[in-house]
Parts: sequence; C-alpha cells; structure tokens
Amino acid sequence: MKDIAQRAGVSESAVSFALNGRPGVSEVTRDRIRRVAEQLGWRPSTAARALSGEGAATVGLVLARPAAVLGVDSFFLQLVSGIQEILSERQLGLLFQVVEDMDAECAVYRRWWAENRVDGVLVVDPRTDDPRPDLLGELGLPGVVIGALPGDDGPLLRNDDGEAVPHPGLSQVRADDAGAMAVIVGRLHELGHRRIAHIAGLPSLAHTERRVRSLKAEAGRRGLAEVCSLTTDYSDTQGAAATRRVLAGAGAPTALVYDNDVMAAAGVAVAAELGLRVPRDLSVVSWEDSALCRLVRPWLTALSRDTVAFGRGAAHELVALLDGGAAHTVQVPLPHLIERESTAGARTH
Repeated sequence: MKDIAQRAGVSESAVSFALNGRPGVSEVTRDRIRRVAEQLGWRPSTAARALSGEGAATVGLVLARPAAVLGVDSFFLQLVSGIQEILSERQLGLLFQVVEDMDAECAVYRRWWAENRVDGVLVVDPRTDDPRPDLLGELGLPGVVIGALPGDDGPLLRNDDGEAVPHPGLSQVRADDAGAMAVIVGRLHELGHRRIAHIAGLPSLAHTERRVRSLKAEAGRRGLAEVCSLTTDYSDTQGAAATRRVLAGAGAPTALVYDNDVMAAAGVAVAAELGLRVPRDLSVVSWEDSALCRLVRPWLTALSRDTVAFGRGAAHELVALLDGGAAHTVQVPLPHLIERESTAGARTH
C-alpha cells in the first residue's frame, strides 16, 4: 500500500478506498491508483479480506463419493470445467474436497463456515433424505443445489420477487430426470422393446429415485409388465455384476438403460461374454454421453446434455447469490437421445 501511495502521489487511505471500491476518492484518482497497482502486480489478499469480514473470494464444492469411482466419471470433470469458467471470470477460487459420506460433508461445511474459508457452496447429488439444505440455512451459507432436491419437486416457498424456491438463500439448477427417462423408454417402446432393465446409480440419490419412479410410471402407461431397476455405485464392476444378474434370469430384458457411460461400456462387454450381440440380441442406452460412448464397439446410444453449460449455470447462480440476488430455481433443457449403433428393433422369438 505504501509503494502504491508513493508512486501515485496519494495517501495510503486513498489507496485503501480506491482498491476496496469505497467512496472517498475521485474517479480520476481511483483510476490512477488502480493503474499503479496493476503496474506493481498488486492482487487482493484473500486471507486479509476474510479477516476483515469482506469475504474469502472462494466457493466450496464437496463430493461425498468414493474417490475410485469419481476417477472414471466424466460428468464431474465436465461439470467442474463449466464451474471454473465462471469463477475465473470473477477471480473466485474453488475449494474442492472429496469425502466418504454425508456426515463428513456436513462437517466440512461447518468447518469452512467457522473458519470463513468460503463465501458459498455448490451442492451436488441431492439425497432422498438430505440434511444439507437445513444445515446451510442454519449457517447462513449461500448455496446452489445442482440437481433437484427430493420430494414432489414442487415449490415450497417464494422469494421477494414472488418466485417459487424450496429454501431461502438456496438456489437450484434442476435436471428433469423423469422427463429424460420418459424419452428413453418411449424410444425403446417404439423399437418394440417390452422388457427393459435399468442399471441405476446410488440408491440414496434423489435423481436415482426419480429415474426409477419414472421408469415404472412409463411402463404402466405403456403396458410394459417386465421392467426393473438395479442400483449400483456407478462403477464398471458393479455395473457388470448387475448386467450378469438381469441377463441370467428368466425373461431376460431386450434393452438395458445404464445411468452412466462406464457401466454401459461394461454392460456391452458382459453381453459379448455371454454370447449376446449388441444390438441384435440386446439394445444398450447410456444416460451420459462421452468420448467413451464412441470408443467402444458398437458405438453407444446415449442421452446428450451440455454438462459444461450445466456447471456454468450453477456457478452463475451462486455468483448472483453472492452479489445479493434472490434465490431461485433454473430448469436446464431436457437432454436429447443420440441414437448410435447399440440400439435397434427388438428381436421376436
């Protein structure tokens, strides 16, 4: 501060006013001080800002999933890429941590809040019984939920603008999992498939519950009696095991829907091992599209959505909250089904 004041020919207090965006100096002086600060390579101190109550200039993201499973999941890499685009524009840091379970995640939020480590958080993987919205409300920590919170997906409260929100101070960027499952089932039904198995992700996740519920609802609406869902940890190992289980039973499915690309690729390998050809004997659909879907043979039919844009949208909503905006809910566009070589008409036996 002394160096900047000396070079700009002003007092240290004028430097403080200018660099912290406070009144007390003219715009001409403010611009001169900022130019000098830039020349000297000055950057705001995050630690000093936190101590003075001005914020940490950092947001947090905690993932309560096994690290080994995250290592093969392309969704989170793309999501974080989108988040970083927006945070970088605002010169905000991202504090990232992987933990084993929900209790550990909640403990991280409490510690971050007590230490003034973050100004807000991005919350992923909404749970069927989720303690995080209430905890963040107690702490007064702004947050954005990526994915819809559990329940009937309806509004619970309204903000000052009259817009429906589930929790004050907590925005949502929602994906329509039920609608996406309806798209998949509708197309498989058009292709003549009447026995469909869903190899799902973690049973505790709200979006898993919505996908399972939507499959059953669509089956009932279309008169499909033979549908089922099996939950896994999203890994290729459990995806392969679930595939063997459903294909070994009586009345094996003619179509399989996987909740990620890794399990879908593992499912194709299991089908080959069992002497089944995809798509002649078995159609396969991946919920997530990625490069992997175009590396296996046959290429995988997949739901496609802009996950990077999903991350950008979530970060944008959090920045808006940090700027004093009201919490609200954003619905992302419904993903579309890209049909490739792994789906075809069901064989008649």
